[in-house]
Amino acid sequence: MTHFVNVDRNTPMLLPPDLRDWVADDDLVHFVIEAIEKMKLSFHINRRRSGSRQYPPKMMLALVVYCYCNRIFSSRRIERATYRDVSVRYLTGNTHPDHDTICKFRRENFQAVGEAFLQILLLAVEMGILKLGAVSTDGSHFYASASVHRNVCYDRACQLEEQLRNDIALLLKEAEEADERDDKDGQSLPAEMARREDLLKRMEEARGRLEGNAKKRAETQRLAYEKEEKERETQGIKRRGRKPKPPDDRPRDDEITNLTDPDSRAMRKGKNKTCTQSYNAQAVVDAEGSMLIVGGYVTNHANDANELLPTVASVDESLGEVKAVLADTGYVNLDAFEELEAAGIELFVAVKGNEDEDCRQYDYRPEGKRKKKGRVIKDSRLLDMQKKLKTDAGREMYSKRKETVEPVFGIIKQVMGFRQFLLRGLEKVNGEWLLVRLAYNMKRMQTLVAGN
Repeated sequence: MTHFVNVDRNTPMLLPPDLRDWVADDDLVHFVIEAIEKMKLSFHINRRRSGSRQYPPKMMLALVVYCYCNRIFSSRRIERATYRDVSVRYLTGNTHPDHDTICKFRRENFQAVGEAFLQILLLAVEMGILKLGAVSTDGSHFYASASVHRNVCYDRACQLEEQLRNDIALLLKEAEEADERDDKDGQSLPAEMARREDLLKRMEEARGRLEGNAKKRAETQRLAYEKEEKERETQGIKRRGRKPKPPDDRPRDDEITNLTDPDSRAMRKGKNKTCTQSYNAQAVVDAEGSMLIVGGYVTNHANDANELLPTVASVDESLGEVKAVLADTGYVNLDAFEELEAAGIELFVAVKGNEDEDCRQYDYRPEGKRKKKGRVIKDSRLLDMQKKLKTDAGREMYSKRKETVEPVFGIIKQVMGFRQFLLRGLEKVNGEWLLVRLAYNMKRMQTLVAGN
């Protein structure tokens, strides 16, 4: 409601309205404020009592979470929203944290984000919304804050190092000549030199990473060889043929590293897709109806072959016991199957092979483009898993996977608009993915509470 007061009979003046009147009662901002206000969280706070007055940490967390729910991710856009967005302005109490403060708070308080993520799930358990039993897991590629064109291999890094050193020496010579002539055109040379020196430093670091990775790989191969030799000696088995060559500690031609974000990897979703510099974000979703994310993390492995055990381990024990896991064919790993089944967890994992290689009923592609007959499965454990998923009970159970975890990634990417990490480095990216999962759970919890 708009209020006016007359200073005199001819000059109306607009009074500042109560922001609460401008925010809808069912706006997510109310749920976010109330939920975070009741949590017990540990924040990283400046204890030096210096600088400007600090903002309430719970308000800052609510601000970041609410903005992530509404497609606002960068600290500058969040700062702008404190002026332009009524709900954000209401959340901050008409205060305006600058982008440096927002960025620093987000980067230094992932522990509080993790605590909030767990406590919102415990609230769901207490309310009877979350009853952990069967979970579905999946992974999806999200762009890294780096370009695929900034990848470099070892040989090329060595060549560019030499080229950069020559360029720096040439610029240094030009700068000295410009100083002797007192030439003003030489004022841009220091900036050019600094740019090349920074690039040279990055190139040296990239070469060092590749060399270090190659030495670690060679050491692992050497230890494996020595272990095998000891086992042969114990069993009295003599090695036939030539003695194998020592492992090569030089980087391979196909090994690359990224100059901007070394932890990210060049990934491709399929044979017909282009390579992107990405991370593989994992999510574990409750398959019993709530569709809440109960676990997850980020890895720089392009596929999910070794992620089944870590995904199940990412679910906190305080939420309940995982009794069944639903996963697609990318998670097939016999060692993981044995370990999880030994722990009493039932598995429903799709296994491709034999006549199930291509499930298309009608294939519209030309004869030469159709998929050929797939690999033949001989392992009895994989055959048993195939038979299990062909039963009515197995088919019904596995169908929950596409109804739970796949929509979650769709909501995160399409509704929330999150497709690229803003932070760099695997540790910080994991923190940001935790923030995304918390924001999704906040949205989902509001829907579930409103429906009860």
